[in-house]
Amino acid sequence: MTMTSEDVIAILGPVDETLIADVVATGANQAELAEAFAWVNCDEALMSERRPLPTGRTALVIDLLVSDQEELE
Repeated sequence: MTMTSEDVIAILGPVDETLIADVVATGANQAELAEAFAWVNCDEALMSERRPLPTGRTALVIDLLVSDQEELE
């Protein structure tokens, strides 16, 4: 099921509309977005759990979130 802007905001909080559109355009679902958000915000903890690195749509969303963070800094 395709996410809506409300779904993205529910997971990420208030974010730029461009980021919302880019995330929705990846075709990722809510679980993939939540996983991407977790990797961006606490990757060391996930790596210590020996989780495999994300691929596919989750990896695309991670790239978008990291890029957005870099722009804000």
